[in-house]
Amino acid sequence: MGKDVVADLKRDYISKLLAKGVRVDGRKFEEMRPLTIEVDYIKSAEGSARIQLGDTQVVVGIKIDKGEPFSDTPNSGVLTTNAELIPMASETFESGPPDEISIEVARVVDRGIREGHAVDLSKMVLEPGKAVWIMFVDVHVIDYDGNLFDAANIAANAAFKTAIIRGSKAGLSEDQPLPVQHQPISVTVVKIDGKILVDPTHDEERVADARLTVATLENGNLCAMQKGLNGAFTMEEVFKVVDLSRRIGADIRSRF
Repeated sequence: MGKDVVADLKRDYISKLLAKGVRVDGRKFEEMRPLTIEVDYIKSAEGSARIQLGDTQVVVGIKIDKGEPFSDTPNSGVLTTNAELIPMASETFESGPPDEISIEVARVVDRGIREGHAVDLSKMVLEPGKAVWIMFVDVHVIDYDGNLFDAANIAANAAFKTAIIRGSKAGLSEDQPLPVQHQPISVTVVKIDGKILVDPTHDEERVADARLTVATLENGNLCAMQKGLNGAFTMEEVFKVVDLSRRIGADIRSRF
């Protein structure tokens, strides 16, 4: 049976349940899946975390090395984010160079971290214009059942909490904690048949009309947003998602 036929069957089944106010896994429309957070998961990394969100599992590793700043930001450390979607995590992932999905995951996670000023990059300068700390945020998807954006975002924020800068890499006598200043948490929803569903599963993502990811800070300020798929959201729905992101984000921060 072709993938399109399977997707059509799933859409019909999911739509009938949603019309009754029920999701396939029994959750409420605005309910996240169970979340577990384990920090210091990779002992060789400067910081790391393993996140399980429902059946989606993501590991984020932080590596920090000495290097040169970009010419247009001589007084700022460097942040770079990559995502790896290995085939064993899902039958929909393929081996080879980064595809559109992995690139989008990396960009959305990077944008939330960067625009939310999660790390004070101005404090990662060793010598202005010559030497700074370069921070690599590597996202590894271990198991995929939807909502990689939020799983990777949460894992990155958790990894920052215990990350250290190893002074020995720059000839310094002491290590220092990563200068974390904010926790920009993202919340992703999909829209199916006019209904807004928080933390979509893979099946819900496959049949969704539209997707929206909103990242907010501790004070509730909006710091990043990403719209996906071909469908649209009304202004009222966007405001609703922002409010959901604030409320759910606060709950997630309390678990770190």
